[in-house]
Amino acid sequence: MAQMTIDPQNEKIEYFELLSGHKIPAIGLGTWRAENAKDSVYTAIVEAGYRHVDTAAGYEVQEEVGRGIKAAIQAGVERSSLFVTSKLWCNDLRVLPALMKSLNELQQDYLDLYLIHWPFRLKDGASRPPKVGEVLDFDWEGVWREMEKLVTDKLVRDIGVCNFTVKKLNKLLDIAQIMPSVYQMEMHPGWRNEKMFEACKKNSIHVTVYSPLGSREIDLIHHPVVERVARKVNKSAGKVLVRWAIQRGTSTIPKSDHSERIKENLKVFSWGIPKHDFQALCDIPDQARVLDGEELFVNKTDGPYRSVADIWNHEV
Repeated sequence: MAQMTIDPQNEKIEYFELLSGHKIPAIGLGTWRAENAKDSVYTAIVEAGYRHVDTAAGYEVQEEVGRGIKAAIQAGVERSSLFVTSKLWCNDLRVLPALMKSLNELQQDYLDLYLIHWPFRLKDGASRPPKVGEVLDFDWEGVWREMEKLVTDKLVRDIGVCNFTVKKLNKLLDIAQIMPSVYQMEMHPGWRNEKMFEACKKNSIHVTVYSPLGSREIDLIHHPVVERVARKVNKSAGKVLVRWAIQRGTSTIPKSDHSERIKENLKVFSWGIPKHDFQALCDIPDQARVLDGEELFVNKTDGPYRSVADIWNHEV
């Protein structure tokens, strides 16, 4: 797994080193479902000191994110100090045109990280969820070769994947000439995603965690174990959950539209969760994936994926 270091140019942020030798900030700003992405991005970078902004074509907020990044650079933040991530969406697997569209929306010349958002190929104009015939063959080698070319052409510094199963990750690793530097996955004490996490550690792939605070469906903020640990260390439950992710050896991208919460989420580097309490968080018994792709891909009556288990290769 990547080792964490402190950047002397920005002591607010710790970094993990990737396989490529590049560094990814331990905390970034997530922009999925962002209501005012421009202001949130500007606040995060300029006022709070974030250096990683995570977005995706599928979030439909890239233009706003780009305006926020541009405003931060105009305020004096150097582009070279930022880490910008975007993702390739399922119905647009023409990799170079998709990247160029994202670069245009983000007003960037290059990305620090470009990820395959989901390991599926959807027919253009596919229903949501897709019907039979609207999920097409995924050309693993062809798509990954195009991703690799982005690196050699210096349009992207690192490449990786999101939401893969162990089976699909192994299939990719068999043909990869440039290894994925990062795997982005859902992870929190309510879904530790241990099988996938171990596969990444085995292959020295850094993990970035999304939804570190849980969700509406899994209210970790008010979970009794989280509340107890928060009282013990005299920190908010949200900070405890962000710190848990970092202490586990992963970077994380909590999303917020509230300026004070954005700033608070970054205040996790000067303290740690005691070993016993960290283990208590790791031992929460109720485990469930929340962002399981059902809304996007499961068509129970007329689709190739009839269940969540189908999406995840029946891996638990």
